[in-house]
Amino acid sequence: MAGKILISSAYLPPVEYFSLISHVDEILIEREENYTKQSYRNRCYILAPHGPQLLSVPVYSRSEHKIPIKEIRIDYSKRWQQVHLRALAASYNSSPYFQFYFENIERIILKKPAFLIDLNMELTVAILRMLNIDIKSSFTTGYTPEGKAENDFRYTLSPKKESKFICKEYLQVFSVDNQFVQGLSIIDLIFNTGPEAVNYL
Repeated sequence: MAGKILISSAYLPPVEYFSLISHVDEILIEREENYTKQSYRNRCYILAPHGPQLLSVPVYSRSEHKIPIKEIRIDYSKRWQQVHLRALAASYNSSPYFQFYFENIERIILKKPAFLIDLNMELTVAILRMLNIDIKSSFTTGYTPEGKAENDFRYTLSPKKESKFICKEYLQVFSVDNQFVQGLSIIDLIFNTGPEAVNYL
């Protein structure tokens, strides 16, 4: 699928997110929409020893107010950075490529950007480099309602929706009942397959 797609901002998003990106020429990242709770915008899933584990970035967002995602601030009163980094280390320290990529992810998470969208964008750019994907990217400058934009994937990917995307299986450090686990963060694929990760998209 050549051309351009419209996608949401996301925190260490699933493999499917980057599979979409890898097949287009340009991505347009939504920054004008109202923040959506319980979405990939501030959460991801990794594969821990006991199974899939949710990692969530705490943000300041009062439920009675609609706030544009570009204005969503990260809540650093919670020690989420240490929790996430420890979880990543516990889950992937024995993976083949953890030592090659973790330091870069750690550096970005520890930078303490004020806004969620900035954290997500810096991580996304770093991951695209790890995947050796060179693509043009930009932010939206106005909001287009759902269903009114072409190639709109902003609300397609959601942890609350069952995905039809099937990732080609690779060797995971931990598995559940010896079964391959789908729907994980791109980090799971990168830590386990390294330079070959792009071939699984």
